Amino acid sequence: MIARGILKSGKGTMIIGVAVLSAAGMIPAHAADGVGRAQQDQRPSIVLVHGAFADASSWNGVVQRLQQDGYKVYAPPNTLRGIPQDSTYLNSFLKSVKGPIVLVGHSYGGEVISQAAAGLDNVKSLVYIDAIMPDKGESFASLSGRFPPAPLAKAFLTVPFRNGDGTTGTDVYIQPGKLHATFAQDLSRQQASVMAATQRPIAQSAFTDKLTQAAWHDKPVYVLVGKQDRGIDPSLERYEAQRAHARKTVEINSSHVSLVSHPQAVTDLIVSAARDSGNR
Repeated sequence: MIARGILKSGKGTMIIGVAVLSAAGMIPAHAADGVGRAQQDQRPSIVLVHGAFADASSWNGVVQRLQQDGYKVYAPPNTLRGIPQDSTYLNSFLKSVKGPIVLVGHSYGGEVISQAAAGLDNVKSLVYIDAIMPDKGESFASLSGRFPPAPLAKAFLTVPFRNGDGTTGTDVYIQPGKLHATFAQDLSRQQASVMAATQRPIAQSAFTDKLTQAAWHDKPVYVLVGKQDRGIDPSLERYEAQRAHARKTVEINSSHVSLVSHPQAVTDLIVSAARDSGNR
């Protein structure tokens, strides 16, 4: 019947078209669904690492937006005990996540992701949000010392602690009355008050811990700079982005906690990194 239609130029085109449509109609619906799922599965998981004086809930606004966009999101705890312990813990967590990862660090979390991601091929991109990014052999103190001290440095409160094995150390908090002005000035005073009451301290030793590896040398880097950051000098953040040859640097009018005050801008940069990793 098709062969006979081909001989008739007037109707042949129509008959052939019907045949093609019929063939397309023979593809099972579940096969098309499978293609859609495969494309969805190619999306990287997003792992979010918080910084000092915070916990994973600081990412809530970003998590909500990423999940609405269909991404699988993890926000593991950062113990804030120092680079050796924190990066080792995160490295083990990353190894438990299947498939490609976009790894995001805020503030001190930038140091942690830099060391934790070294040698992990499934970590496709690194995103730094108002973050510190030392190189191998550098510490927070040695890197930040090249720039004027941020106002936050004058708002610290130190408290001694004792470990279960009898060893001791010093925790660093932000003085509650100074947190709003030096850390989160674009949040309401009520929000800052809650943040001050629930803050988690960082071990003082973390400020001088030196990185033994820096994954940003080998992986694509994306940077967000808070132009009103009083926790880390914005000039330092720009320097880090330039040194790491960041593929994209975004500057916004934000305090140090842009992930809380500007979650959409932070989400947009993370999604940009995720899409670029898929294109690669």
